[in-house]
Amino acid sequence: MALLIGLFYIAIMLVLLSSRQQAILRRRLGLRPALLYAAPVALGGVFLGILALERALRPEFALLLAAYLAAPTTLIYASRALGRRLSWRDLAAVLLLWLPVEFTLGKELVPAHAHGVANEAAQGTATVLALVLFVVFRNWPDHKYRWPSRGRDFLNALAGFAALAIPLALLGRWLGFLGPFRLPEQADPLGFLRLFLITLLGVAIPEELLFRSLIQNWLMRRLGDPMRGLLAAAVVFGAAHLNNGPGPLPNWRYMILATIAGFGYGLVFQRSSSVLASASLHALVNTVRHTFFG
Repeated sequence: MALLIGLFYIAIMLVLLSSRQQAILRRRLGLRPALLYAAPVALGGVFLGILALERALRPEFALLLAAYLAAPTTLIYASRALGRRLSWRDLAAVLLLWLPVEFTLGKELVPAHAHGVANEAAQGTATVLALVLFVVFRNWPDHKYRWPSRGRDFLNALAGFAALAIPLALLGRWLGFLGPFRLPEQADPLGFLRLFLITLLGVAIPEELLFRSLIQNWLMRRLGDPMRGLLAAAVVFGAAHLNNGPGPLPNWRYMILATIAGFGYGLVFQRSSSVLASASLHALVNTVRHTFFG
């Protein structure tokens, strides 16, 4: 069930990588802006349907979900008069979409047996709604959520990996965050590729959409300096890992490493035509970590 749920949201994410599809939806929403509310209604219906199939649907959670979906949608709908000029209202909408998922708001309202599918649905719902609100409707400046327009993007990702790999490995070992380097007992290039693709689609693209396409862009414009915006976004990305394992929480070791990695991801994002460049670097770093330092 969790696999099917993940594939459903991934399919929508991949379709919306098309600039043409984004433009078609944007034109339709431009003619009838109120249609924007069809997205949270549809996504909420799918989420509740998933919980109903798992016999885990409770009225309290349905009300919480409705409020969660309506709040950022209403803020972005109200921002349409601003054109592409970003405001504090835009950042508030991003935070309203991200933070409840980050801190698993409402988890106690879902029976334990459905936590896995509920988490998949929550992550997918947040990502798809973010795409509709910020990439399609709001047309966030320089979001770069599109297929690459040049092969150099992936060279940027490889260059970023070459710059990050040794410093992150050495610092990770020194901090005690990473285990010792080890080669797998048997070479498994297909397994490595499979883990890379799962990480790219399930983790790296959603996180790069949030931290690079949205937060980094907002900070760069508000601070008026690309480098200050890049550094601030890297710190935000690092801080988002404070509540992640392995290790005791708050996980300062993970924050330090994620901040450094986030700076590298942000630099690759700025120098590329597509968010897939920084997402590929992000997925490669995570895959190497789990394969050789697990």
